[in-house]
Amino acid sequence: MPGLGIGTLAYDIRIRRVGVVMEECGTHYALRPPHGGREWDAPADDVRPATDADRISSALAEANEISRRGRL
Repeated sequence: MPGLGIGTLAYDIRIRRVGVVMEECGTHYALRPPHGGREWDAPADDVRPATDADRISSALAEANEISRRGRL
């Protein structure tokens, strides 16, 4: 998908995850979680700009994961 610039919040529909575009690598994007973490590659056909709903869902999932780790 053209137009996703570096720093754009994007949604990887394949793994249902929001990431910041770090690099465009031909037919793939390098994405990183918004608050840091390990980058992953996503095929350009599976990436679109993140919607408000995507951002909220991602933030909720991250908060739940942090909460779960705190209880272990």
